[in-house]
Amino acid sequence: MESDQHNRVMHQAIEKTHTRDIVTDSMAMRSLFGMLAGIASMAIATSLSAETISLEIPLDCDMTRTCQIQNHFDHDSGPDFRDYTCGSLGYDGHNGVDFRLPNLEMMRQGVPVIAAASGIVRAIRDEMDDISIRKTGLNAINKREAGNSVAIDHGNGWETQYSHLRKGSIRVKPGEHVRAGQVLGLVGLSGKTEFPHLHFTVRYKGKPLDPFNGLGLDEKCGIDNPTLWSASALSLLPYRSTGILQSGFAPEAPKSESVEEGLYSARTLQASVPALAFWVEVYGPNEGDQWKLELFSPDGKTLAENRETFSRNRARWFGYVGMKRPAGNWPTGTYRGRFQLWRQSSVKPGPLIVREQSIIID
Repeated sequence: MESDQHNRVMHQAIEKTHTRDIVTDSMAMRSLFGMLAGIASMAIATSLSAETISLEIPLDCDMTRTCQIQNHFDHDSGPDFRDYTCGSLGYDGHNGVDFRLPNLEMMRQGVPVIAAASGIVRAIRDEMDDISIRKTGLNAINKREAGNSVAIDHGNGWETQYSHLRKGSIRVKPGEHVRAGQVLGLVGLSGKTEFPHLHFTVRYKGKPLDPFNGLGLDEKCGIDNPTLWSASALSLLPYRSTGILQSGFAPEAPKSESVEEGLYSARTLQASVPALAFWVEVYGPNEGDQWKLELFSPDGKTLAENRETFSRNRARWFGYVGMKRPAGNWPTGTYRGRFQLWRQSSVKPGPLIVREQSIIID
C-alpha cells in the first residue's frame, strides 16, 4: 500500500542518491538499446536474458495453507489495475507482491522474512511501531510508508526490498553480505498497512519489476515472459485470484477486529456459550460471485444459512452465519460450518471455493 518513491528509500540521503541513480540508469538504457520509451519492456527483456536473477520465496511460511498473496504487481499505468494474469488481485499503482499472514497472533508468534537472493544490504530501517494506519492515520508515517525495511543490492542493477517488518526484528546491517535464505527479520505491521504482511519489491536499474514475469508498469500481462522466481519457488506460488485467508467459530456475533487479532481460535466451546457463529475471511471476490454460508448441528440439520451475490470486486470480505443459544444449553457434539463461492466464469462445474470446518461443544 505504498508508492514506489517512498517504498524504495528509507533515509533522506539514500532517497536523493537512489533517485539520481534511476535517472542515470534510464538514460543509459535508452542510449544503449536505442529504443523509444514506449517499448522499454523490450530493452528490459533483452537485458534479463543476459543478466537475470533467480529469486526464492522471501518468507518462511507455508504458501499452500497459511500465508497468501493478497496483492500482485500492477501492470496498468492508468487508474485501473491489472496483475500478470490480467486479473484483478491488487490495487492501482501497487509495485510489488504482498505476502499476507492470516492475523496478528501469527505475526506475534514470528514469521521470518528471508533474503530472496544473495547480496549486500544497502539500507535498513527498524524503529517504527507495528500498528495499523487505521489507528495512526497517514500523517504519522509520512515519507516512511514502507515501514521497517531492508534493501539488498544483488549486483548487475538488481535490488530487492522487504517492507513492513516487525519493529526490533531486523538482524542485518548496511554493508553486510547476506546469502539466499538468510533471515533478515520478521513480518510486521509497520508503515502504510492495515494487515500483517511482507511487501516484496524487485527492481532492475531502479525500475520496479513483477517477479512473476519480469516486466514493469504499463507492460503486457501474461506468463510468456521469463519469471524471476526459481523453479522451486514458482511451484509453490500458483496464481489464486480468490481464496480464504482464515475461518473459524465464535461464541458471539464475530467482530472483524477480533478476527484480525486471532482471538477466535478455540477448537472446543462450552455448551453454555450465548451464541455460535461460523465466520470466514476471503480475499479477491469478484463482482457477480455468489457465496453461501451454512451452520450445521451434530445431527446434520441446517441451523442457519446466508447467501448473497457480490455487487463489486473486493480486496477483502468478512462474513458469518450463526444463531443464539437455544433454550437451556447447546446439545453437545460436533458442529460444522461450510462456506462456498461460485463464479460464473469458472471452467469447472460446482463451487470455485469450498471451506468446511468443525468445532466440538461439550
